[in-house]
Amino acid sequence: MLRSLQAAQSNTPVTGKLGQELQPAMLLRALEKQDYDQIVQIIDRWSGGPTSALVHPLLFYELGGLAQVVERDSQLVGFLFGFLSQSREPIGYVHLVGVHPEFRRRGIGRLLYSKFEDDCRERGCKALKAMTAPGNESATAFHKALGFGAELFDGYAGPGRPRVVFGKQI
Repeated sequence: MLRSLQAAQSNTPVTGKLGQELQPAMLLRALEKQDYDQIVQIIDRWSGGPTSALVHPLLFYELGGLAQVVERDSQLVGFLFGFLSQSREPIGYVHLVGVHPEFRRRGIGRLLYSKFEDDCRERGCKALKAMTAPGNESATAFHKALGFGAELFDGYAGPGRPRVVFGKQI
């Protein structure tokens, strides 16, 4: 994807997939406390289900150094909570990503993942990881389009709780 992080950080237009400008200009920036507070309030509406418990405060206060948001005209339209694993070789782990329903399929998720991948690579990561519940076909298709492999693990989240785990070498 063609884009300029310098432009994104200086309030100028951010480009999406194939170099197309995201219309109108959108800003990619680090997540701040007011963003976290807003995400907690809107995530259930954006996701269509009870997911606010996934936005644990430690994602902002302790692990939020790599969290990003995209906004348009000061409106939050996307976010990504990701962090580095504590494994021997650090892995960039995407915990939660969300895009406002009216702004989906415009390259926002891809932009957030690209920035996270760049940040992880700068910190010495050689791989990225994410997961979802089986049956989340949109998440599976999205991750595969970004070059992630997918594998189903029975009991990954506890007995009777399988998960699809995505992985990508960077």
